[in-house]
Amino acid sequence: MTVRLGVRWTAGAAPHESVPAVLHDAITAQDAEHPEASAWTLTWLEGRARCELDDLVRVAQDHDGSVSVVRLGDETDEPDDDDWLGA
Repeated sequence: MTVRLGVRWTAGAAPHESVPAVLHDAITAQDAEHPEASAWTLTWLEGRARCELDDLVRVAQDHDGSVSVVRLGDETDEPDDDDWLGA
């Protein structure tokens, strides 16, 4: 597996070139909902992109390739990253 490095970019700016295109629309929508935010952080988990806007929201690529948007701190809406364990 190739190691992928994370990156930060300014909220409201175009997503960094390493962010998968499938996440761009959700990131743009969250920028509009959170104009007070300062920065996005891209990290990788098991080869899938996860972008966090400050401590407000996470836009992520799920195990099936779909996009999820989760408010951080809201544990009831947190996706289960361990779904693959039951497969």
